[in-house]
Amino acid sequence: MRIEFDRDTCTGMFQCTAEWEAFEENREDGKADLRDGEEDEPDLFVREVPEDAEFDAKMAARVCPVDAIEVYDDDGERLVP
Repeated sequence: MRIEFDRDTCTGMFQCTAEWEAFEENREDGKADLRDGEEDEPDLFVREVPEDAEFDAKMAARVCPVDAIEVYDDDGERLVP
């Protein structure tokens, strides 16, 4: 499973940070950061989700008010928009 985070879309509500520890508040930029995320495109960060964190990653995506987080299974099917 992998997660994609569109940092440009993020509005800094930080709801994701309460759901999964991989997201952290960046108050200076007014946006969240995805810890250990690799920049795939400008402001699009991607990382693998450990099996023990799958539920938390999905919840982080679900609570994002601007849909800046998407979760995909290993076949590339989007699980959470």
